[in-house]
Amino acid sequence: MKKLPIARTLRVFDKYYQPIPLEVYGDDAFKTLISTLLSSRTRDETTFTVCERLFKKASTIQKLGQLGELEIRNLIYPVGFYRQKAKNLSKTAQLLVENYDGRVPQTIEELTGLPGVGRKTANLILARAFGKPAISVDTHVHKIANLLGWVKTKTPEQTEKELMKIIPKKYWRDINRLFVSIGRQFRSKRKLMEFLESQNLLTK
Repeated sequence: MKKLPIARTLRVFDKYYQPIPLEVYGDDAFKTLISTLLSSRTRDETTFTVCERLFKKASTIQKLGQLGELEIRNLIYPVGFYRQKAKNLSKTAQLLVENYDGRVPQTIEELTGLPGVGRKTANLILARAFGKPAISVDTHVHKIANLLGWVKTKTPEQTEKELMKIIPKKYWRDINRLFVSIGRQFRSKRKLMEFLESQNLLTK
């Protein structure tokens, strides 16, 4: 198996790194969970504006649980699928208060048991909020990993499994942050390929 330039690629990506709006919530597990749930099918800039409005009203899981679904819906509009997301947020807050003392759980099994939380979101929370080794694979990570030649996969779920096999665990937390930043800067496949080629990062 050909040795992949993983460390060098991540150094290059870090050199060109530009902050992602939702990273401001850092190690706040509650805000990371909610912002990630809201970000699906929505631009980060829109999600950030909505989150700031929501968190002014509900800065904790307990306060979120005290809001009605209709009020949450009005607060999170215009994120994509805001009606379903309002329902999920309301149920999630109730579950966390009832079963976890108002805390966000720290295992992928418990996280994926929450409404609307898949592996991508769960891994992002584990890595970003709790500092645990996890690879969160969204469309950017999936696309770039395939363009680099690191994997040949058809779904993000397959990509996660393959990346876990080839990437040293010490780098797992960096993958989403760096790949998403690069993907946001070079949105078309052509521009992304030009960037990767210019940095001599493509695996033949």
